[in-house]
Amino acid sequence: MDYRSPYHNPVLVAEVLELLAPRSAGLYLDCTAGGGGHSRALLEASAPEGRVCALDRDPEAVEAVRARLAAFAGRLSLACANFEQAPAAFPGLRFDGILLDLGVSSHQLDEAGRGFSCDKDGPLDMRMSGRGESAAALVNSADEAELDRLFARYGETRFHRNIARAVVRARADRYIDSTAMLADTVRRAVPVLQERKSVVQVFQALRIAVNDELGALERGLPALFETLAERGRLAVIAYHSLEDRLVKHFFRGLENPCVCPPGLPVCACGRKSRARVLTAHPVGPAADELEANPRSRSARLRAAERLAA
Repeated sequence: MDYRSPYHNPVLVAEVLELLAPRSAGLYLDCTAGGGGHSRALLEASAPEGRVCALDRDPEAVEAVRARLAAFAGRLSLACANFEQAPAAFPGLRFDGILLDLGVSSHQLDEAGRGFSCDKDGPLDMRMSGRGESAAALVNSADEAELDRLFARYGETRFHRNIARAVVRARADRYIDSTAMLADTVRRAVPVLQERKSVVQVFQALRIAVNDELGALERGLPALFETLAERGRLAVIAYHSLEDRLVKHFFRGLENPCVCPPGLPVCACGRKSRARVLTAHPVGPAADELEANPRSRSARLRAAERLAA
């Protein structure tokens, strides 16, 4: 089955279904609905009685899913919210499976007006919900030290100091309000062979900062885990090493929560394992998916199952 849509190409669909193992009469949560591809896959795999709750912080994404999956309206519930707000959006529900697909959708990257793409000129915005401080406001107000920190931590670029300095100099002459202006500023600050990579890293860093993506993940993972039913499963697709590291450590902490000193012969802290990690290593896209969708190359999938109390 092809779950692609003009709005978004979902990644690792077969792998997600294998790990979440949806069944009829089950209840599932798609935390980042995007174009509805994963939601549709879960609805079809859990037919005829399975239900899916889906949410997205982008109002455009919610409406796209509503239109595309109208045939499943009786088994699909939608909400416009960030994934960390899922317990409030769907209060009292216990899910048999939860999917969290991080990053941005194909639509957001391809639409110049949102400012996510470094390949298309448009307003330097990057806000997924349309609320809060834009990337332009951040770029033009943060001091050099703060920009340096953002580019180093979230972008993981080797040239963070040069780029931060170049941005401060450029904005002294003109307010940086377009993706083209920012991309050009970055290119001028790095070696020719590193231009493309550096621009992508800077855009990624700003998107993460503007949308508080790592903070939301730190808060959201525990909240989502608590909404799982016993033997329910949580699957997370990350596209950035910092995201993947957070997910890995969170799952490890659930599986091995003991905080006793290594030399202690028996556990004295009394902490019990709450989950079983299902992926010894992150699962990446297969060769055929990489060929069909090059944007999937950085996707890494991890999953864990909540143990019975």
